[in-house]
Amino acid sequence: MKPTQKELTDWAITQIQEKYKDDIALLIGISGHSLENDCHGECFDYFVPANENGNKLAQTFIIDGVGHDLYPRSWKRIENMAEFNDDFTNGLADAKILYSRNEEDKKRFVEFQIKLMANLKNKDFMFKKALGKLDTAMDIYRTMMFEDSLYKVKMGAGFIARYLSIAVACINETFFKQRLDLETVELSQMEEIPDDFITYFEEIVKAKSVEELKKLCYEIISTSRKFIAEHKPSKVEELKTPIYKDLAAWYEEMSLTWRRIYNHCDTHNYQRAFPDALNLQHELNIIKEEFGLQEMDLLGSFDATNLSGLKQRVQELERYIVSEIEGHGVAINKYDTLEQFLAKNS
Repeated sequence: MKPTQKELTDWAITQIQEKYKDDIALLIGISGHSLENDCHGECFDYFVPANENGNKLAQTFIIDGVGHDLYPRSWKRIENMAEFNDDFTNGLADAKILYSRNEEDKKRFVEFQIKLMANLKNKDFMFKKALGKLDTAMDIYRTMMFEDSLYKVKMGAGFIARYLSIAVACINETFFKQRLDLETVELSQMEEIPDDFITYFEEIVKAKSVEELKKLCYEIISTSRKFIAEHKPSKVEELKTPIYKDLAAWYEEMSLTWRRIYNHCDTHNYQRAFPDALNLQHELNIIKEEFGLQEMDLLGSFDATNLSGLKQRVQELERYIVSEIEGHGVAINKYDTLEQFLAKNS
């Protein structure tokens, strides 16, 4: 006969009171975290130790075929949950305090719950968390593409779908409340999800070949990237006025790179042109974001067999950068001769 939730909770509390009264801050249960009537989760899930000795309360055991894990979560881990750096979000959001050492411990825990809910309503915060999960999924994808074993690819695909699901939940300013179901159950109830996301997820679960899984992972990442990009928060009200003197300084610093690329193009040296063009493209991407500039596609014009297109594009982009600087009333610090420089700077 399985023990009741109350019996297990009473046992855990008695252990704390008799053996760890000064060592355990909280005993936590999680609402709804059980499989039918197995008593797991709702009786207790974890405890918060007040010191190192409190970790000794931890136990794993099986009663009538049901496994239980009474394990510690430090205050730092609780904070990570509030900051969405721990995917066990419902472990804080849906937590119930079953025992507290004192009111101060209880208050501290509740404050983390309040912090979690405040973060949940912060669009900028949740967007950044969604990007983080997308990055994690893409990292797994990059590694998975070199795997040939079905079970490894299947595992990678499963985690890709899971992290992307969390990203979608972040955009919806929510979290997964039930860890026992496939994420598609709760995804179907969310207000907005990427196109065909649930279909791709279900097909990943059912896929039987490495090739099929890799293709589906590409599709589910692609639709997720588009979805997340479309939900980038508007920051018009927070936009800082660009300091175009900084853009001028950037141009002055990078001027040698522009000159080198021109020379590489004129001498048809693609082996030197490509590294410089690669670096310049990276820099252009950065200043685009910092100064709100237009899209600057440089490498799209690179052709190792004919560098004339690259040179033309570099000239166009340089004129554009200079016009942005001078158009905002900033003079570029340049001189035709060394004598001019020395005359002004001596």
